[in-house]
Amino acid sequence: MTTSTMTYPGHLRAILTLGLPLIGGHLGQVAIGVTDTVMLGWYSVEALAAVTLASTYFFVFFIFGSGFAAAVMPMVASFAAKEDEVSIRRATRMALWLSTAFGIATLPLMIWSEPILRLLGQEEAVATTAGAYLAVAGWGILPALLVMVLKSYLAALERTQVVFWITILAAGVNVLANYAFIFGNWGAPELGAVGAAVASLCTQIVSLIAVVLYILIVVPQHQLFVRLWRSDWQMLVQVFQLGWPIGLTILSEVGLFAASAFMMGWLGTVPLAAHGIAVQLASLTFMVHLGLSNVATIRVGNAMGRRDPAHLRRGALVVTVMSVTLAVLTIGLFVGWPEPLISLFMQRDEPARAEILQVGVGLLVMAGLFQLVDGTQAIALGLLRGMQDTQVPMVIAAFSYWVIGVPCSYLLGFVFGFEGIGIWAGLGIGLGVAAILLNWRFWRSGVRGMSTQADVAEG
Repeated sequence: MTTSTMTYPGHLRAILTLGLPLIGGHLGQVAIGVTDTVMLGWYSVEALAAVTLASTYFFVFFIFGSGFAAAVMPMVASFAAKEDEVSIRRATRMALWLSTAFGIATLPLMIWSEPILRLLGQEEAVATTAGAYLAVAGWGILPALLVMVLKSYLAALERTQVVFWITILAAGVNVLANYAFIFGNWGAPELGAVGAAVASLCTQIVSLIAVVLYILIVVPQHQLFVRLWRSDWQMLVQVFQLGWPIGLTILSEVGLFAASAFMMGWLGTVPLAAHGIAVQLASLTFMVHLGLSNVATIRVGNAMGRRDPAHLRRGALVVTVMSVTLAVLTIGLFVGWPEPLISLFMQRDEPARAEILQVGVGLLVMAGLFQLVDGTQAIALGLLRGMQDTQVPMVIAAFSYWVIGVPCSYLLGFVFGFEGIGIWAGLGIGLGVAAILLNWRFWRSGVRGMSTQADVAEG
C-alpha cells in the first residue's frame, strides 16, 4: 500500500507502532520526576517544596536548550525519507555542538541560583535548599541535552524502542540513587534534597553512556562521533534557525508553568507542595500527548520529504482524534479520583496532609480540565514542526502563554482571590488560545499550502 492510499485504520496502526515506545519513554522520563516528588514527600514537605521550585528552575533552561534536539527530529526524518545519510550525520552533529554550548552557558545560573530565587520572592529556607540542590543537579544539564539530541536522532530513524528502554534504565537508576542518597541507605550519607540532586546527576550520566554505546554498536553507519570536533557551519546555521524558535516555543509554555510555580510559592509552602504533586500527575498524562506529538513530527517530516499531502492530512487527523480521546479519559480520572492520587505522594502521618489534600484536590480537577486544550496544542505544534514551520508558532505560543495565560493566572489567583485554582485556570485559558491558533495555522496554512504545491508539481 502506498502512503497516499493508507486508510485511517492504517494510520492508527502506524502511529501506535511508532508512538507507543515514544510515549513509554516520555512516561519513564516523567517517572523520574515523580519518583523525586514521592520520595521527597516521604522525607519532608519542606524538601518537596524546595525541589519543586528547583526542578522548575532547571527545567526552564533545559527545555529551552532542547530546541536544538527537537530540530533534529523533523530534519533527520526528512533526510531519511530522501536516503541522505550524510545530511543525517551533519544535522545531528551540529545539534550536539549547539546543545553543548548552551549547557556550558547556563551552568553559572545553576551553580549560583540561590540569590536569583531570593530575588524572585521565594521564602529564605526554600531558596537555600533549592540553591543547594541546583548547585549539584545543574551539572546534569550537559548530559541531559546531549541525550535529548541523540534520542531525537534515533526516534526520527524510527528506532523508538531503544529510546524507551534507555529511559527505563535511567528511571531505575534514579530510584536506587534516590533511595540511597535522600535517606542515607546502603551506607550512603543522608543528604535529603541534595541527595535527590546527586541521584539526578547520576541518572543523566548513565543515560548518556547508554545511548552513545547503542549508537556506536547498532547504528555505526552514520559515524556520528567520528571527527566530531570538525565544524560544519552551514548545517549549524540550519539547525540553529530551526531549533531556536522551537526552544523559545517550548520555553514559553514551560515558563507559563514556572511562573505558576513561583506564584504558588507566594501563597506558601503547603500550596507549593500541592502544586508540585498536581504538576507531576498532570505531566504523566501529558507525556502521552507529547509522544503523539513526536510521532506527528516524524510522520509529517516523512510526508514532506515524499511530497505526499494526502498522507499528511489523514495522519494529522488520526493523531489529533487520539489526543482528544485520551484527554477526555484523563478528565474523568482526575475529577473522579483526586484524593487517592494525591495521597500516593505523602506519608499517612504527614502533619500537613489534610491541608495539602484540600488544596491539591482543587488543583487536580483544574489539571484534568485543561488537559484537553494542552494536548490539542501540543499535537498542533508537533504537526507544524514536521513541516519545519517554527517561527510563526513561536509567536503564537508566546502571545497565548504570556500575553493571555500569565496575566489571567495572576488576576484570577490574586486580584479575584481564587488563589491556586485561579492560577491554574489562567494556565488553561492560555493553553486554550494556543490550541485554537496553532490548529488554525496548521490546517488553514500548512495543509492547504502543501496541497497547492503538490498540485503545481503534478501540473
